[in-house]
Amino acid sequence: MDKNEVLKILSEIKYPGFSRDIVSFGMVKDVKLAGKNIVVSLNISSEQEDKVNTVKQAVGTRLRASGKFDEIMVKVMEKPAQAQTASPADKDPWANRSELNNVKHVIAVASGKGGVGKSTVAANLALALQAQGQRVGLLDLDIYGPSLPIILGINERPDVSAEKKLIPLEKFGLRIMSFGFVSGSNAPAIWRGPMVAKMTEQFFNDVDWGDLDYLVLDLPPGTGDVQLTLVQKLKISGAIMVTTPQDIAVADVSKGADMFTKVEVPVLGVVENMSGLQLNGSVLNRDGETITAALELDGFGRVQTDDQGRFDLRYDLFKRGGGESESRRLGVPLLAEIPLSQALMQATDSGQPLLVSDPEAPVSRLYQSLAQQLQTKLEG
Repeated sequence: MDKNEVLKILSEIKYPGFSRDIVSFGMVKDVKLAGKNIVVSLNISSEQEDKVNTVKQAVGTRLRASGKFDEIMVKVMEKPAQAQTASPADKDPWANRSELNNVKHVIAVASGKGGVGKSTVAANLALALQAQGQRVGLLDLDIYGPSLPIILGINERPDVSAEKKLIPLEKFGLRIMSFGFVSGSNAPAIWRGPMVAKMTEQFFNDVDWGDLDYLVLDLPPGTGDVQLTLVQKLKISGAIMVTTPQDIAVADVSKGADMFTKVEVPVLGVVENMSGLQLNGSVLNRDGETITAALELDGFGRVQTDDQGRFDLRYDLFKRGGGESESRRLGVPLLAEIPLSQALMQATDSGQPLLVSDPEAPVSRLYQSLAQQLQTKLEG
C-alpha cells in the first residue's frame, strides 16, 4: 500500500460534527511507510480533546481494518504556543445565528419537495396555536410561489412603520407576512440566489413582528438559498417535516430533514399529509360481509363495520406509511396523519381556512392535536 492509498482510506474519516473529511481539512500532515509499519502524523489545532481523540482513534481503526499493517502509530503534532487558535473545523458556522426580538419560538414547516401541502399545514397549525391562546405570526418564505395570500384570502399590501419596518397584516388573530404581499400574488419572481437570500434576511430583520409566542415559517421546497440563509442567520426552535405517503415524496423529504440535522436544527416530528381518504356512513344491509365486499376498493380500502350497519372506510389513494417510515428513520414522532378532505380543500380555496370555517371538523381536531403536541415539546 502506498501513501496515496493510505490517504484515500483516511479521506473516509469525517471530522466530528462536519461532513468534510480530515484529509481535505489538511489535518493529515505526514504518512511514513516502512514495509508493514506505518506512522501517521496529524495536525489538529482544536482545543477540544474529545474531538482530537475521536479522530486519532478513527485513523487507527480504519488502518487496522485494511489488514495491511502490522504496526500502526498515530501521532498528534504539538501546537506551537502562538498557533493555538481554532482550526476551520472548530469554527461553528452557525454560531452567529440570532434570535428574533420578542419571539419565543420559531417553527419551520418544511419538506424538500413541492406539492405536499406545506402551506396548508403551516396556516392551519398557526391558527390552531392561536386558538389555544398563543400569540402567533405566520411568515410565507416561498418567494417563487407564495400561497398564503390565497389560503388566507388576503389581497393587501403591508404598511411601513416610522422605523422603516414592514408591519405584518393581521387576519384571524394572526400576524402575517408573505412575499406575495410585496410583489403581488400573480407576479412571477425571476430572482437570482443572492437576491433571494437578501429578501429572506429582510423578512427577519425588517418586519415588526411585535411580541409573539410562536412564529411559523412556511418554507419553499428544496434545500436552497432560502433554507441556507434561514439556518445561518436565525435560531430555530425546530422543524416539522411534511410528506405525502409515496416513496418518491419521502425520498425528497429525507434530504430536507437531513439538512436540518446537519446544521443542528432539531426535527420535531413528521406530518403525513394527504394520508388516505376517510369515508363514514351507514347502509341498510347489516350483513358485514356484504358491506365489506361492496366497500373494499381494488385492495386499497380497509373497512370496519358494526352490527348496526355503520361503516368506517379508509381508502389509501397514495399508499400508506411514508410518514411513519421517515419518522422512524429520524427517531422523531409521527405528529399527524392528515387525510384528503373535500372540506379542507374548499376552505383553503375560499380563503377561510378550516380551523376558522369549521373548528370542530375531524381534520381541524387533528391540527389542534398537532399544535398541542408541539407546545408540549417546546414548553416542556
